[in-house]
Amino acid sequence: MSQPTEKEKMLRGELYRAFTPELIAARSRCKWACNRFNKSDEVPRRRLVEMWRDITDDKTPLPPKLDDPAADEALFAKEPWVESPVHIDYGFNVKLGEGVFVNFNCVFIDTCPITVGARTLFGPNVSLFSGTHPLDPALRNGTEGPETGNPIVIGEDCWLGGNVTVLPGVTIGRGATIGAGSVVTKDVPAFHVAAGNPAKIIRRIETAMKE
Repeated sequence: MSQPTEKEKMLRGELYRAFTPELIAARSRCKWACNRFNKSDEVPRRRLVEMWRDITDDKTPLPPKLDDPAADEALFAKEPWVESPVHIDYGFNVKLGEGVFVNFNCVFIDTCPITVGARTLFGPNVSLFSGTHPLDPALRNGTEGPETGNPIVIGEDCWLGGNVTVLPGVTIGRGATIGAGSVVTKDVPAFHVAAGNPAKIIRRIETAMKE
């Protein structure tokens, strides 16, 4: 039986080594895709969606182009809207639902999958860290040591204020709001407000939305 690759170990949340040719190449691919996205001038919505899919390594073909610019733009009404600049490690581990809005200067350390539900909103400078390092410095060993991670899951209809940080393994339930500047270290239940460092539950949200 063949040994798992470092990428396979990474995706499983096991200890893995990031500075191997395969993973260095994967990060470089995403880095240059982010650079193209971040440096784009005034381009049609179609081109922005195309460049975002390049970042996330999404091979889904775009719909055929329409002659009318407004009609063509309408084809992408439900696509995620990501403001530049955005900074991402691998890209292929980032999954954004329909109608997600990501404001400028957000960071995705997508060692493990980062999943964001439909209609969720991010303020500026939101950071999602699914990767982490061993606490023991002898094991951590700089760039020669192993890393690990845990997935991040953010439900539908959430709102993360500016400068929120979400740590590995956290699940934020549907309809939750995270106050600006919070550091989310533990799960947040659906339809609750959490804030602070570390973030704590403040209150339940009254809503007509079905839970």
